[in-house]
Amino acid sequence: MKSMSIYHLRGLLEPSAGPCLSLYQPTHRSHPDRQQDPIRYRNLVAELERSLAKTYPTKEARAHLEPFHALIDDREFWSHPQDGLAVLGSPAGFWAYRLQRTAPELAVVADSLHLKPLIRFVQSADRYQVLCLSRGEAKLYEGNRDALDVVELADGIPRTNVEARGADPDNKPGRTTDAYGPSGKGGGSVARGGHGSEKDAANADAERFFRAVDRGILTHNSRPSALPLILVSATENHEIFRRVSHNPSLLADGVRLDPAALTDDRLREEVWKVVQPHYLNRLADLVSEFKEAESKFLGSSDVADVARAAVAGRVDTLLVDGRKLVPGALDHDSGAVTFDKLADPNIDDLLDDLAELVLRRGGEVVVAPSDQMPADSGAAAIYRF
Repeated sequence: MKSMSIYHLRGLLEPSAGPCLSLYQPTHRSHPDRQQDPIRYRNLVAELERSLAKTYPTKEARAHLEPFHALIDDREFWSHPQDGLAVLGSPAGFWAYRLQRTAPELAVVADSLHLKPLIRFVQSADRYQVLCLSRGEAKLYEGNRDALDVVELADGIPRTNVEARGADPDNKPGRTTDAYGPSGKGGGSVARGGHGSEKDAANADAERFFRAVDRGILTHNSRPSALPLILVSATENHEIFRRVSHNPSLLADGVRLDPAALTDDRLREEVWKVVQPHYLNRLADLVSEFKEAESKFLGSSDVADVARAAVAGRVDTLLVDGRKLVPGALDHDSGAVTFDKLADPNIDDLLDDLAELVLRRGGEVVVAPSDQMPADSGAAAIYRF
């Protein structure tokens, strides 16, 4: 699994030349249901092809669809399904994401990418990352309250202690080294000497590995995603890792168990015990902040007011009800809203439109469960001014 982050989402929100192709579908984790997923995908690609044929010459349409067709026969891609799939293409690039939540079946050709299902996924407040760490191996997971999946580590992040040691023949387990004498251009030879107890040497070896892992996870995962990070490791490893870590996303609490001894279900259960209080506290803080802002006329739960503020770039944070739909249309120039029924093909979900607009204006969107929302309207905005 490749992690889908707010960093990636903001990049997709950037304007692109058309045509922009967006494909979404639910997928299945287990047999026999997942055998139908590539067939459903092929049918949706055919829908994209029919839509392109209305506007573009056949040769040009085929070029736009080439990466979509290539995915059909990618057995490796289809061998690790999750709950949903998002596949996007434009002249700017091609992106395929497995999602830990189901997605509505959709195939759209337009002058911009259709990103609303991704916004709901990426901005959900219950997402987190997990670092399972031993002195020999590092694994990264990403999850929510319902699922937990392995994340592919970026190049440069050591997966094992052996990788962290690299090709240096002096970097061997159970040995620490000091360098003596001058070095560099024109310098003399460098002598190396081993010292310290076996335990100290083992701890130094682990510290080097943990430091490299921490640096890589911070750069490639925590900074782009801004998700909380939970450490799962034996107690003595917690102490070493926390001493060398510079990751502000690392939660103070963790799971002090050997990850190798945990089943996937047990791992998710233990991690959620740590995440849940953090998740609830974060939502409580946002609700409290909203109520204070509302009392000072710097916040609102009126959808029409929020729309006008969003167009003006005044929304700093928008809380959105993850289960609610507000049928209507939003004028992106004036902020005027029209409430109607979803049966009308020109009517969309206003909450999704607001979320996309706020993100485009540099604000934050947090998708929350209904029972944590401070208002029944489905939206609660905190204004910048």
